Amino acid sequence: MRNSIEFSLYGDYGLFTDPLTKIGGEKMTYQVPTYQALKGIVESIYWKPTLIMIVDELRVINAIQMESKGIRPIEYGGGNTLANYTYLKKPHYQVKAHFEFNLNRPDLTYDRNENKHHNILKRSLKAGGRRDIFLGARECQGYVEPCKFGADAGFYDQYDEVHLGTMVHGINYPDETGNNQMEVRLWNPVMKNGVISFTRPEDCHNVRPIKEMTPKHFDQKNVQSVDELFTLYEGEVNQ
Repeated sequence: MRNSIEFSLYGDYGLFTDPLTKIGGEKMTYQVPTYQALKGIVESIYWKPTLIMIVDELRVINAIQMESKGIRPIEYGGGNTLANYTYLKKPHYQVKAHFEFNLNRPDLTYDRNENKHHNILKRSLKAGGRRDIFLGARECQGYVEPCKFGADAGFYDQYDEVHLGTMVHGINYPDETGNNQMEVRLWNPVMKNGVISFTRPEDCHNVRPIKEMTPKHFDQKNVQSVDELFTLYEGEVNQ
């Protein structure tokens, strides 16, 4: 596909926090990344408000292992407290994703050039992303590199179906939905032979409102066009 990428995602630790465990000040990771976490990683590789990044599939390469650590987070009132955070250990995934134009942004119609966006996205992936990659939390540094989705052996290749229970799917933001409302989506993922095929955000029916929100305004004054960015990239390559 002219608008898709496939990449390997890995690091020493990951913390894709189950929100139910944050109430007491401690954190425990989900067994796998959420759709929203992976979407944020794709947006760290390359992001423009003109685009909506869609995560298609996740393939779990390493066995799911967890490790707890004693952490001293800073309290809002000052000082430190003691908490236990449970991380994923040596997470490694393959991700398949693509972009679509954000039709709720008619003000950015001038920036819709699929070929140039795709070329910049692929170059940004080869460079390891335009922004730092984190595996769910700031302290969990991640790394990305191009790969062939499905290549190499995975720990769960012969595990058939693994039901992962109810998880957060992601967040609906008004600039992507056209509604002045921030919402959270829930779903029940199933991993089959190590692969999770994600439901598209608009097809998630278990949605809960969080708060009212209006989209940020973008135009040619505060968004660099893809034509300018592509010209800049071409100049760097030819130097």
